[in-house]
Amino acid sequence: MQIIEAAIKRSEISEKYLTYFETMCKAVVDIEKKIMAIDADLHSDLETTLIETGSSQEDLWGINLYPSKDGEDFIEYTSLINIRPHQNNPDMEILDPLIREEIKKIVGTLVPS
Repeated sequence: MQIIEAAIKRSEISEKYLTYFETMCKAVVDIEKKIMAIDADLHSDLETTLIETGSSQEDLWGINLYPSKDGEDFIEYTSLINIRPHQNNPDMEILDPLIREEIKKIVGTLVPS
């Protein structure tokens, strides 16, 4: 697991952070702090790590990164930790387009194309 607070190259994801899956890296984005934790077997492990370092659970959203894919296919907005009826997200997929856009901006800053 690694907390990403500054930009890394996409190639670094392929080289360092495909520990658990061949083509995909799980990540959790803190939309308030604009950071993310990556590389774990479960999104919940990444979520716990960020909470332990001061993040608020309400600001954390699970995604999957596919470093060999481009454009919209690079980020998948699906995770069990995203099921939050109290935040109007009753699904594994992040439904709010504003939250998705914020995640896209944060990931774009942390992992520029």
